[in-house]
Amino acid sequence: MANIYLHPLDVHMAKLGYRMVRYADDFVVLCRSREEAEAALAEVRHWVERNGLGLHPHKTRIGDCRKPGEGFDFLGYRFEAGRRFVRKKSLKRFKDAIRTKTRRTRGASLARIVEGLNPLLRGWFGYFKHAYPTEFSSLDGFIRRRLRALLRKQDKRPSLGQGIQDNHRWPNAFFAQAGLFALHTAWIGARPSR
Repeated sequence: MANIYLHPLDVHMAKLGYRMVRYADDFVVLCRSREEAEAALAEVRHWVERNGLGLHPHKTRIGDCRKPGEGFDFLGYRFEAGRRFVRKKSLKRFKDAIRTKTRRTRGASLARIVEGLNPLLRGWFGYFKHAYPTEFSSLDGFIRRRLRALLRKQDKRPSLGQGIQDNHRWPNAFFAQAGLFALHTAWIGARPSR
């Protein structure tokens, strides 16, 4: 419905020379200056009011995404300081899904857990592969810690899997051999060559 109803706004803004990116009812107008952004916002407000709609009071704002603290969230990403990050809410949802699949009380084998994790990891990476790369290595570490804790629990030695001994016993290569999809490795393979 939003695509049908807001298409005239797309056409209107394009006629005025604004570059607008929209998905359903979520949109961003890209501008070269603050003055241009203020004029664009006024134009959007006028169009929205004329058509009996309203703008979200907390999401509607002007910012310079090249500066820290002035970025914006759009479609799961956080655009800030000239970079793309995974939005905190999206990151939390992903980590919660990982936690659900790697509960220490699961009685499944590592092979079975990895088999259940990989589709989630591949799908998430497929969408967020354009995020800043430090996100991936950090998440890989989080996932392996969860798996190490699970393996310790299966050995009847409960712990959080963060000790140096756990890293030696189950190094990153161990999980690679088990077939675990590694986000950072996938990012290295997916990035464009220079």
